[in-house]
Amino acid sequence: MSVSTYFDSDNVLGPLPWPHDSDLPDAQTLPELLDDTARRRPDAPALVAGDVRLTYRELADRVHRFAAALADLGVVRGTRVAVLGTNTADWMIAVHGAMRVGARVDAFNTWVRAYDLDHLLAASEAEVLVTIASVRRTDMLGEFKELVPEMWEAPAGGVIRSARFPALRHMIVFDGPRLDTPVPDVALAFEDLLVEGSAVPPIAARADDPAFVLYTSGSTSKPKAVPLTHRADIENAYAIGLRMGIGGDDRIWLGSPLFWSFGVANAAGVALSHGACLVLQEEFAPQAAADLMAAEHVTAAYLLPSMADALAATVPEQVRAIDSLRTGLTIGRPDEIARVVTELGISEICSVYGSTETYGNCCATSYADPLDIRLTTQGRPFPGVMLRVVDLESGAVLEPNTPGELQAKGRVTPGYLRDDEANDAAFTDDGWFRTGDTVIITDEGRVQFQSRHTDMIKTSGINVSPAEVEGFISTHPGVAEVAVVGAEHPSKGEVVVAFVVPAPGADLESAELRAFCRSGMASYKAPWAVEVVSELPRTNTGKMVRKDLKSSAREAVSQAMAVQAG
Repeated sequence: MSVSTYFDSDNVLGPLPWPHDSDLPDAQTLPELLDDTARRRPDAPALVAGDVRLTYRELADRVHRFAAALADLGVVRGTRVAVLGTNTADWMIAVHGAMRVGARVDAFNTWVRAYDLDHLLAASEAEVLVTIASVRRTDMLGEFKELVPEMWEAPAGGVIRSARFPALRHMIVFDGPRLDTPVPDVALAFEDLLVEGSAVPPIAARADDPAFVLYTSGSTSKPKAVPLTHRADIENAYAIGLRMGIGGDDRIWLGSPLFWSFGVANAAGVALSHGACLVLQEEFAPQAAADLMAAEHVTAAYLLPSMADALAATVPEQVRAIDSLRTGLTIGRPDEIARVVTELGISEICSVYGSTETYGNCCATSYADPLDIRLTTQGRPFPGVMLRVVDLESGAVLEPNTPGELQAKGRVTPGYLRDDEANDAAFTDDGWFRTGDTVIITDEGRVQFQSRHTDMIKTSGINVSPAEVEGFISTHPGVAEVAVVGAEHPSKGEVVVAFVVPAPGADLESAELRAFCRSGMASYKAPWAVEVVSELPRTNTGKMVRKDLKSSAREAVSQAMAVQAG
């Protein structure tokens, strides 16, 4: 095909049409889609999570019960419901129940500590908090008690009155392990709210309402709130499933968290929009993942590079022996994707590109594409998505095969919540989203990722903002200055490296600072290495020379790896 087949006269790629044989759902909201699927395929498997196995009828019934309980609490369209939990059936039920009554769901990261929760509760203005009591070895109730002690003063049947978070009224606690902090009397038990009760409330959500808000690291010191709307999520998830070749008989494995766009906006949406079954692993571990995939006859897998590496390093024969496993999504370098095919045997694996702001992905290869295309490109944009490549200095839209910044339009977040500065930086005057990535779009309309031109660190597939980590480390009384950069790592992609200048008279140790970070912030944000230095490199005008820091970080990681290797 000619270049003009894919590009318009302004060198904009897309929007491409929907395939003629596609069956895009008519549902305008996710609750409507769940009800429609439950009517069409009531006995089809919808969800496997631990010991819980639900058909679409059973899933819809539990969602309806929780929605009724929320309605009894006064939750209506526009109410803000925060959900903090792991990959469980309860998490899915809570999210869909809240969406049914029109609530906006803010999905909180389970790796957070009080430092992060303070921002999330304030940014979300959550009125209802649905949370797990503990996760891994973290007492989440203890973290909340540090921020909202009023919860433990409110009586059963009452409401929360918090000076710090005035919108917060109700707490609901998932069933699960407890640690030191008792559940407050004011909290409601999630399981108790699933009993038969009030009539099922009608669907209050609308197509353009935010279905959920996900939090993503950026150039700022705090995560940005990214709203994603109902109809756009349905369309995007359905398009992703088409590229993977997903149908109603497929079983999709997800081991990365639901609270990321790779989870709730991607894998969960793909399963629902195609009537497939979602198989959840609560915590990724390679042997457990291989066992679960085999036992559940999984046909598709969502694999971050670190997961694929772990599986290939420990249980490749077991994964290759899963005859049903044929397709899935991954990201990474050509050699990393090739490993998924050659060592894990997932022959139709697809390569994707996107971000939280683009509903997880905005383009992907097809399972039917030749392998070399799936290894070297991230495919074409989905129907309804437009892409262009722009020169960073002039702002001119570039011709195909020319490297520049990728910008997207169409199914993109409506904008960060209450963050005009971030929106001004992320969106052009004519409404295009700046991805911050340098790409080439070939004359066949396929995206080829080149590099990031921001300071963002991507460790094990997770974005980490240097400014956010710097902000936390600077709260240590012994720190005068701090700078954080990323350094290449053979299995994690990049790791976080911090350079710290001690305050006068302070005696800082790297191990002490690493422990300080691990105790106070999400574990994936905590520096892999901390270098205590006398000064930070700066230009004559005082500007930080980050390329020098990156060079020093590479040396530090290389030396540490050599020591670990013995």
